[in-house]
Amino acid sequence: MKRFAKYVGKRLGWYALTLFFALLLNFYLPRLVPGDPISQIISQIAAGGVESDTMQRLYDTYVHEFGLDRPVVVQFFNYVVMLFKGDLGTSFSQYPTPVRTVLARSVPWSLALQLPALLVGWVVGNVLGAIAAYRKGIFDHAVFPVSLFFNSIPHYALGILLLYFVAVVLDWFPVAGGYDQALSVTFSLAFIRSAAYHYVLPFLSIVLVMVGGQAIGMREMSIYELNSDYVLYCRSLGLGSGRIIGYVFKNAVLPQITGFATSLGMVVGGSLVTEVVFSYPGLGMELFTAIRQSDYPLIQGCTLVITLGVLGANLLMDLSYGLIDPRIRAAELEEAAA
Repeated sequence: MKRFAKYVGKRLGWYALTLFFALLLNFYLPRLVPGDPISQIISQIAAGGVESDTMQRLYDTYVHEFGLDRPVVVQFFNYVVMLFKGDLGTSFSQYPTPVRTVLARSVPWSLALQLPALLVGWVVGNVLGAIAAYRKGIFDHAVFPVSLFFNSIPHYALGILLLYFVAVVLDWFPVAGGYDQALSVTFSLAFIRSAAYHYVLPFLSIVLVMVGGQAIGMREMSIYELNSDYVLYCRSLGLGSGRIIGYVFKNAVLPQITGFATSLGMVVGGSLVTEVVFSYPGLGMELFTAIRQSDYPLIQGCTLVITLGVLGANLLMDLSYGLIDPRIRAAELEEAAA
């Protein structure tokens, strides 16, 4: 237990360092986006006809209120202090709405879409890959090319294909949105049915790509494990197929966990772009709108949520990998002995 606690402590230290550098990038990268966000706010106000002196005073007021007249280092320090207080600032483009309010209405949509899609895609893909490697024959010849096809398509490209053929040509599902705009967000039967109807195509565009990638990886790892010496030895002892498959699956799935953890950022990024394709009211759509309008606080809030989600998922997988794989515990033993 002490050795595992040491292992956890090391991982937490590395993740804390990663989070610090992520905060640096989270603060500075939005400021590299071309455009002046305050000018955009003023231009919207000036649409009704405002004198130039008044516009200048408004401009100076907003710059001071948002702290953009201070040195960048001071702005970053204030940003970190506000984060520890739970304050993500005020959205420029949706002023005076706090960023927390914007995230509170968009994050649940992204979680409801991405978490089930990623979990279902990972489980189904690994099961299909393992079965294809073990049974071979017609099943393998069907699963492998189909998985390769879906794995080679980006999330957004598959989303566009589904959007055109299934929603536009066949008119089976809605083209955009998360629910019928005539409805309000309530737990009514009509709203749930509408949300589920709009949910299908974004969900499929994420799941199918995920299944393809995981099936290919699991198939290759399972084939490698099936040809290992321990499998041949187990067969010579007369062990049943079910028990051998259990050993093979446990060993083959470990690299799949690591591979999924390392590619999680790319997977989540692709899922967020899918939200933009379908105009789904999630975090991806809010981030896309914030980037177009140079909304620094909202960009920072969206990317911070994504960063914390990816780092948290990677940490959980890293810790679970340490519990599952006895080789890691053995390595910790050797290091402690040295």
